[in-house]
Amino acid sequence: MIEKRDKQMNVLVSESEMKRIRMKMEEVEITCLNAYIRKMALDGYCVKLDLKDVKEMVSLLRRCSNNLNQYAKRANETGSIYKEDIQDLQNRLEEIWETSKEILARLSSI
Repeated sequence: MIEKRDKQMNVLVSESEMKRIRMKMEEVEITCLNAYIRKMALDGYCVKLDLKDVKEMVSLLRRCSNNLNQYAKRANETGSIYKEDIQDLQNRLEEIWETSKEILARLSSI
């Protein structure tokens, strides 16, 4: 249920404070001053996460899954699987684990 916002607050700030507020809004890509002020007053912080590493990891997982499906199909068709295919899959999984560790290390510092 959406609460009705019928209470008004007025806050006076200096020119330099307003510039700092606008700069901080830009950093987290919030364009509505009311939303930003409300978020800061209620929660005390706004966070903009850079998720390009997570997107890269998802891409790696997709590729790895596709390869695994292809290997399983080949194994079902021929009754065997190549050692190189297994090694390739292990290498891709190791890359995913390394990316995951880096992401988790950065997130834990927030």
